[in-house]
Amino acid sequence: MDKIRLKLLSLTRGQKRLIQVTADVIVVWVALWLAFAVRLGLSEMDNPVAEHPWLFLSAPLTAIPLFIRFGMYRAVMRYLGNDALVAIVKAVTLSSLILGLVIFWYSNHQPLVPRSIVFNYWWLSLIMVGGLRLAMRQYFLGDWLFTPLQAPFVSRDDGLPKVAIYGAGAAGNQLVAALRMGKVMRPVAFIDDDDTITDRVISGLHVYSPQSIQQMINLTGAEELLLAMPSISRLRRREILGYLEGFPLHVRSVPGFMDLASGRVKVDDIQEVDIADLLGRDAVPAQSDLLSRCVEGQVVLVTGAGGSIGSELCRQILSLKPKALLLFEHSEFNLYSILTELDNRVARESLSSRVLPILGSVRNPAQLLDVMTTWHVDTVYHAAAYKHVPMVEHNIAEGIHNNVFGTLHTAQAAVQAGVANFVLISTDKAVRPTNVMGSTKRLSEMVLQALSKELAPVLFAGNGNVSHVNKTRFTMVRFGNVLGSSGSVIPLFHQQIKEGGPVTVTHPKITRYFMTIPEAAQLVIQAGSMGQGGDVFVLDMGEPVKIVELAEKMIHLSGCSVRSEANPHGDIAIEFTGLRPGEKLYEELLIGDNVIATQHPMIMSAEEDLMQWDSLKERLQQLQVALTEDDYVRVRQLLRGVVSGYSPDGEIVDWIYQQRRMDP
Repeated sequence: MDKIRLKLLSLTRGQKRLIQVTADVIVVWVALWLAFAVRLGLSEMDNPVAEHPWLFLSAPLTAIPLFIRFGMYRAVMRYLGNDALVAIVKAVTLSSLILGLVIFWYSNHQPLVPRSIVFNYWWLSLIMVGGLRLAMRQYFLGDWLFTPLQAPFVSRDDGLPKVAIYGAGAAGNQLVAALRMGKVMRPVAFIDDDDTITDRVISGLHVYSPQSIQQMINLTGAEELLLAMPSISRLRRREILGYLEGFPLHVRSVPGFMDLASGRVKVDDIQEVDIADLLGRDAVPAQSDLLSRCVEGQVVLVTGAGGSIGSELCRQILSLKPKALLLFEHSEFNLYSILTELDNRVARESLSSRVLPILGSVRNPAQLLDVMTTWHVDTVYHAAAYKHVPMVEHNIAEGIHNNVFGTLHTAQAAVQAGVANFVLISTDKAVRPTNVMGSTKRLSEMVLQALSKELAPVLFAGNGNVSHVNKTRFTMVRFGNVLGSSGSVIPLFHQQIKEGGPVTVTHPKITRYFMTIPEAAQLVIQAGSMGQGGDVFVLDMGEPVKIVELAEKMIHLSGCSVRSEANPHGDIAIEFTGLRPGEKLYEELLIGDNVIATQHPMIMSAEEDLMQWDSLKERLQQLQVALTEDDYVRVRQLLRGVVSGYSPDGEIVDWIYQQRRMDP
C-alpha cells in the first residue's frame, strides 16, 4: 500500500486532477443510484439508470463544473482543512439545487422522479464526496489504518515521543494538527483548566484536568508536555510551571501571541520554556510618548549595536521610525548579523528609515566625533562596554580603557557635535562594586554626571584647553541581569542540562535580579526620554532570584530530577564551584536610600553623589598615567578613592600584571 501511495504522490498535477474528476463522477452516480434505493427500496426499485438516463447524465454535468469553480481540485489532499470541507458543502449543495431545477424542468417530459430524491442525493453526496477526501487525506499522510480517533483495543507504538498538550483551545488544536502532520511527536492527551471540557474528547484526545496529570502519564506514557497557551499572563504561566515541576515531564512551549501574530514564528515552533515565565512578571505597557520622544524622525546612534542590549535597542528603535539609525560596533560579525536582520525588516515592512553600519571603536574619539558631526546625530544610546565580571577582572587595563575612557570619548564627542540626548546603559554592579567591571561602570556614570553639570566643560583630551558649550542631556539607566545576554547563566544551564550535567552554580546563596532583554531595552528608551540632565534611573527588577532555585526549576522542567544527598539516584547534580573573582553574593540597585518615583511605574530616579568635572578630570588623568605605566596597584588605589563603596575582594588578578611580577 505504501508503494501505491508513493506512486500516486509522484504523479503530475494534471494526472492527479484527472483521477479526482473520474472518482467524483463515479461518486455522484453512486450517490444518485443510492438516493433512489433509499427512497424506493431495493425490492421495488427498477433500474434507475435505464429509466432516467438523462438524470444520470445531468448529475455530473451540474456537479463537476461547480466542484472546479469552488477549488476542490486545487486543494492538496494531504493538507485538507476546514476551508476545503466548507467548499465541498457549498459545491454539493448548489449542485443538488441545480439538479432539482433540472428535474422540475423535465418532469413533464420524462418519467416521474420522486421529489425526495434530490434531498437523498444531497446528503449522500456530502457524505461520499467529503468522506472520500478525508479518507484519502489519512491515506496520503500514512495513517490510513489509524484515524485520530484510535480504536480502544488497538495498541500502537510508532516509536515517536509521546506528548501531552496543556491547553485545549485554538492553539492547542492547531499544535495537535501540526504534530500529526510532522510525525516528529505523537500527541496523546490534552490538559486544560476548564472544568467544562475535562473528561471529554477533543481532536481525538482525552482532556484531563491538572489534578489528573499523574493518571494521564500512567495511562498514556507521556514523556513531554507542550504548553499551548500563548495568550495567558506570565504570572499564570509561572503558577502552572511551578505545579508541573512535580511531574517527570520535559516541559516546552509554543510561542507567544505577539510572535504568532507578527508571523515571526508558527504555532508548531516548539521551544524550551521561556525562563522569563519562571519570574512570573508581566511587562508594563509602554508609554508611547516616552518611546518616540528621542527617536521618531531623528538620527539615532547606538554604540555596541551588535551586543545583546544594543541589538534589541536597534530593533525597537527601528519600530519608532527614526530618520536614520547608525549601528556603531567594533565586531564585524556582530555588526553584519544585526545589519542583515534590520535590512530584511526594512525591506519586508517598507520602512523609510536608513540603517547604516559603522565599524569602529569607542576608544577612537576622532572617529566618534566625525560620525556624530557628519550625520548630525540627535540621540546616542551608549551600550558598548565589557560586561563579563571575571573577564574584566583578569584584563583590568582593557576594561578601564573600553568602559571608562570609551564612555568619556563618546560623551565628549556628543558635546562637541551638539547631540541633544545621550543615554548610558549601566548596571547594578556599579553599586558598591567588588569588581573592576562594576567600578568602571560607576566611574562611567560619574563622568556623565560631572559633564552634565558643566555648561562649558573643558575636554579631557585633544584640544583640552578649549571649552565647548554643553547642549547634551546626559541620562544613565541602571538595571540588573538580562535573560539570554552574552555570558548569561541561562544558556549555560540549558547546555549543561542537555549534556546530562552537572549544573554549576558558584554559591548556594547567590542571588541576581533578572529582566528580559526586550523589556529592558523598552524601559531604557523610555527612561532616556525623562531625564533632565545627569539623572540616574533605576529599573524595577522585581524580586531577586536565587540562582540555585532557578537551576532546580530548569532541571525539573527538562523532565529530569535533581541528584542530591536526599535523592542520590536523581538525574542531574548541582555543583557549587565557589564565587569567581570579583563576584558578589547579592547585587544592589541603589548606592544610597534616596529614590524618587517617576511617571513610569517601572522606572525610579536615584539621587547619587557626584564629583565636579575639574576634580574628576584630574583623577582620570592620573588613572591614564597609571595604566600607561602598568601600575595596577595605583589603578586600584585610584578606583577606590573615586568610586564610592568599591571594595575589591581579593588580590589583583590581571594576567599581564601577574606574569610580570613572576618574571625576574
